Amino acid sequence: MTHPSSPETRQRKRLLFVYNADTGVFNAALDIAHKIFSPSTYSCQLCALTHSYFEVRAAWQTFVPQLEADCEFMHRDEFRRVYPEIEVELPAIFIRVQERVDVWMSNIEIANCADLPQLMQMISRKLDTA
Repeated sequence: MTHPSSPETRQRKRLLFVYNADTGVFNAALDIAHKIFSPSTYSCQLCALTHSYFEVRAAWQTFVPQLEADCEFMHRDEFRRVYPEIEVELPAIFIRVQERVDVWMSNIEIANCADLPQLMQMISRKLDTA
């Protein structure tokens, strides 16, 4: 018989990464320009860490599939449409438990990451202790 908290019965974690940027080609072009010309005022540290100007960073593409969690990614406008009742500063990483969505890593925690390796280390550490 397995224990309720054993690895065999424990549910896989479900993370939702929400960028502080909207969908669409026009918004993407504005984001690229903002990152190039005024990076210090760019409002999405999650995007700044995980994406170069034009694409997802290779290290991030390798890291995400290796996580012991199911990961979903949304832009701000998509998130607001699906979860209009959740008012939180973005970007943020949420954990989904059944129908509930809770902040797992706040915009402040993300902003405090100096680079992508630090963000990845923080995510891994939090997953190991959750």
